[in-house]
Amino acid sequence: MSYVPNDFKCQYVKSCPHLDWLSAHWVLEEYRRGQDDYDEHIQIIDNFYEALKEKDERVYILEKENAELKARLKQVHQRQFKPNKKNKESETDEKGGSIPGKEKRKRGAPVGHQGWGRSKPERIDQTVHVPAPSVCPHCQKDYLNPYNGIYEHVQEDIVIKPKTIVIKYLHEQSFCSRCNRPVIQAGEGELLNAHIGPVAKSVALYLRYHIGISYRKSAELFRGVFGLDFVPASAFGFDKHAALRGAPIYDDLLEKIRVTDKAHADETSWRNDGIGHFAWFAGNEDLAYFHIDRHRSADVAKSIFGDKYEGIIIRDRYAAYNGIGKEWQACLAHIRRNAKEIRQEHGLLPQEIRDLTTDRFCENIISLCSEACKTGSDLNQNIIPWEAASDIEKQFNHQLMKICKRPLSFKQAETLRAFLTGPEKHSLFTFLRHKGVSPTNNHAEQSLRHMVIFRKLSFGNRSQTGIKTHSILPSLLQTARRQGVSPINFFHTLFTSNTQAAKAALYKNSS
Repeated sequence: MSYVPNDFKCQYVKSCPHLDWLSAHWVLEEYRRGQDDYDEHIQIIDNFYEALKEKDERVYILEKENAELKARLKQVHQRQFKPNKKNKESETDEKGGSIPGKEKRKRGAPVGHQGWGRSKPERIDQTVHVPAPSVCPHCQKDYLNPYNGIYEHVQEDIVIKPKTIVIKYLHEQSFCSRCNRPVIQAGEGELLNAHIGPVAKSVALYLRYHIGISYRKSAELFRGVFGLDFVPASAFGFDKHAALRGAPIYDDLLEKIRVTDKAHADETSWRNDGIGHFAWFAGNEDLAYFHIDRHRSADVAKSIFGDKYEGIIIRDRYAAYNGIGKEWQACLAHIRRNAKEIRQEHGLLPQEIRDLTTDRFCENIISLCSEACKTGSDLNQNIIPWEAASDIEKQFNHQLMKICKRPLSFKQAETLRAFLTGPEKHSLFTFLRHKGVSPTNNHAEQSLRHMVIFRKLSFGNRSQTGIKTHSILPSLLQTARRQGVSPINFFHTLFTSNTQAAKAALYKNSS
């Protein structure tokens, strides 16, 4: 290989035959300038790729959010509009044909629910002897053979007397020098200046606030069955009168709620004159208190329980109850239901963006909450000794930390995981530290069920007076039922006696 001498000068530097007779200096300068342009273009292309990558990531996030919103919307739609499924008499195979020998089992009550049944009447008012048939009622065969034995059938029916009892009260009068007028006193079972008696008013209140019959239907029922005629506006007056007399007992009921050792709390939507309100509940197995308010805030919760409530409150995760009570029990049924909804919503996502850890997380939370609820039921029934509750709580906490160890990519699941591992995780197993506390808030939801049904029938109230009435009367009626007192008898006492007598009639232990 030969090298060019140092003093070599090309004679074709200004016009090179290998460069189509172009100047070598000019070609070199153009080459160097083109290299700078090339580097600039490469940088522009790199910037384009980076911007495109950011856009792709943004598109992926938006597509994922869009898929999650579609899944949530579909879940809500499926919850509101369930498909009509016809009951099939037998099971079917993959091709739709019936499988011989596999008849579909008749649907029964869920496991753990007490079956429905009627108790036998304690008395027999009338006995009817029925002779043996001479012709078989099934196959019409005659000349039947005698058979020893008596078949007993007890039937309970009602006796309707379509007439009213009209009572005339003849009052002896006295003259009051202070009032400067004659005065009278109410007789037994009499409501002064009222043309409808206390029994009819008590039954009307029971039909309205427990059975859920409207004013017009109540008036029609009294007219058709009992022959008692009054207009629907009179039934509204019955409510107003009862609420006025029951207001002191309603206030006393609130004071009793504030000194209980444990209470359930929940709320649901309500309407008053077309404006959104909320029906609040607070109570336990012995007491029931309802309050309709415009707001759903912590101030309303504090107005119910007071600033110094020292009991244990069983509730959901709504923040309005924070700071009320010395401890609180989170409703495990709500958490289990939330996990089921998250699993269902996650299952509606496209396969490529699903996360298997989310499904496993939801399954484990559902299993843990179900096991905890069963444990709480066994503790209350003394199937599991109370001394084992502390060890059970440690096991549940260990399982919970194991389930919630890793973060989740699905937003709803991560929100639930953050709650279960956050500072409020201490409230998940309060029922294992305090005897008699329920692990779920089903009691409050069942108590509000009557209000929800009543809301569907009446569409709420139209005035502040209606709000007060529909807060007082359901509270007194439900409390009477929980005290083992007949609501009709209590309302009768409320109409005909003073406040102290009515209060004593409401509670099974008047002390």
